[in-house]
Amino acid sequence: MNSHSTSAQSQGAAGQSPDGIEELMALCERLAREAGDHVRAAGSGVAVAGTKTSVNDVVTAVDREVEQLLRTRIAQARPGDAFLGEEDGAVAGTTGLTWVVDPIDGTVNFLYGIPSYSVSVAVVSGAPDPRTWTVLAGCVHAVTAGTTWSAGRGLGAWRDGERLRIKDAVPLGQALVSTGFGYTEERRREQAGIVAQILPQVRDIRRIGSVAIDLCLVADGRLDAHYERGLNAWDVAAGTLVVTEAGGTVEGLSGLPASKAMTVAGAAPLVAELTAALEAAGAPATM
Repeated sequence: MNSHSTSAQSQGAAGQSPDGIEELMALCERLAREAGDHVRAAGSGVAVAGTKTSVNDVVTAVDREVEQLLRTRIAQARPGDAFLGEEDGAVAGTTGLTWVVDPIDGTVNFLYGIPSYSVSVAVVSGAPDPRTWTVLAGCVHAVTAGTTWSAGRGLGAWRDGERLRIKDAVPLGQALVSTGFGYTEERRREQAGIVAQILPQVRDIRRIGSVAIDLCLVADGRLDAHYERGLNAWDVAAGTLVVTEAGGTVEGLSGLPASKAMTVAGAAPLVAELTAALEAAGAPATM
């Protein structure tokens, strides 16, 4: 992915004008805030409704309710657009645009009452694949804090109405870096080996539990960088746009674009240092 885009590029993205991008951005924010209201209304005391990749990779009834709410609202506002959600998968469309939704990013935090979870809503042109898509607009709403980050391609990134600009890169040894871990034993062993090598090279490591929030904290300067293996399209669609529209870079390893194999986000010089460190630590560039 490239860093900050121009309005001319916006015009070329699926034929969307800057005004069209702004409308999509506003819709993303309205949807994410409504979904956040639904999650807050559900309150505490939720229970596990099912599991996915492992017994520890959980889903609650609220995840499913919120995804259905977003699916319904998008179908009403944008009939013909495709939809990809974490819980119920894909619905085809006819417009070339796909809404990519994570109803609760950080479900384990939500389950335990830890106040770091979010709703992520984005719209992309092209196949919903981080290696090739063009993200047009996105919003991440931190449910408990009420903080809302949004971005539109070529229109910048914002936190609660304040324009964001990623902070200047620090050396890797002074960087506060966040990461996350998968839910299968094999993936966790692999990731533990990598983080053990990265930790001595940075100021410290954070594991917040919602990558959408992690990416937005990189964009607004409260984290220096984020790296993670195994992320899905719905995890990163909105957050990576917030980073790039704030002037940051999102890449994979070995010169490859960000993908499920690896996503590294931050200011460009720091991303270059961190990707080199990850490669030296043996992090794989492909799945």
